[in-house]
Amino acid sequence: MNQRILIAGLGLIGASLATCIKKEHPDSYLMGWDHCPATNEIARQTKLVAEVPASFDDGAVQADIILLALPVEITKNYLARLGQLPLKPNVLVTDTGSTKSEISQFAQQFSFDFIGGHPMAGSHKSGIQAANGDLFENAYYIFTPSDTTRLPELEVLFQGTRAKYVTLTPEEHDQITGMLSHLPHIIASGLVNQADSFNQTHPRAQQLAAGGFRDITRIASSDPRMWTDILLSNRQALLAMIDEWQSRMSTVSQWLQAKDEDAIYTFFESAKETRDQLPVHQNGAIPAFYDLFVDVPDYSGVIAEVTGLLGEHQLSLINLKILESREEINGVLQISFKNQSDLLLAEQLINKKTTYTCRIK
Repeated sequence: MNQRILIAGLGLIGASLATCIKKEHPDSYLMGWDHCPATNEIARQTKLVAEVPASFDDGAVQADIILLALPVEITKNYLARLGQLPLKPNVLVTDTGSTKSEISQFAQQFSFDFIGGHPMAGSHKSGIQAANGDLFENAYYIFTPSDTTRLPELEVLFQGTRAKYVTLTPEEHDQITGMLSHLPHIIASGLVNQADSFNQTHPRAQQLAAGGFRDITRIASSDPRMWTDILLSNRQALLAMIDEWQSRMSTVSQWLQAKDEDAIYTFFESAKETRDQLPVHQNGAIPAFYDLFVDVPDYSGVIAEVTGLLGEHQLSLINLKILESREEINGVLQISFKNQSDLLLAEQLINKKTTYTCRIK
């Protein structure tokens, strides 16, 4: 694969894809460009790419494949720019945006071939220095082509991601991610904002929120600029879903007013059955959190014992937390890992070499 590839946008996704492409296709000529000069300098110093062109335009006219790893609205600006440049006749353009209908419709006006893409992976870290060649392993990489003729080219290009490819229409993609990712982010952020107002009159609530509440609203810590962009670009689908959510919550409110025990029980029972059937070790619309929960006794040295065991087997931890709110369990150590393989190996080690119980939620 001796092609010239330009990646515009060297944040977490763009830089991680560059790492995967460079490893899998060492014969390709990889160019990278970012609007931030400091990011471009890091790309040069770390040799993430073979070249940082003087400008986006300079790189684009040389490229056989152009990857726009940018927010949706900015991607539209770059597509418009590409439409004015003397690109190679057979250039292939793709993106990594979280919504696809708006981008796909916008790209139809240009003569170059465009295939929408969405690698469904993420991290609590951001920027070029968070680049991770394992970020997409076992995650879904969704393509939304209007014509599948050139899709195999992208499937070959991204082989190094070790992702699972899925092909959808742009509209189906936006409906699915709206329900499984975008709406949950809205609800989680709404809960956090409501709790913040509640904390003004009940200050002890913030202390108690450090346990389960913190975990179920974890996704609310996502980048606000990115999520503003996502919501506006998937506006119509989300408006319908929010209306349905409000209707369902109104129904729950009616059950409470009527003290309808059977309806409330069925509501929770149905949710439990559905939740329990979800696959545990697969990445979905919301990037997976690789967390291991270890039940430990409260005595000196127990944390060092667990982390020491993991260190002996060269397992890298990205976060370590003692849960402050403990329901039913007298001591929980929450350990976060970079990827699924480290998580599963840690679970095996602790179960085999200690007397502690551990679990993956």
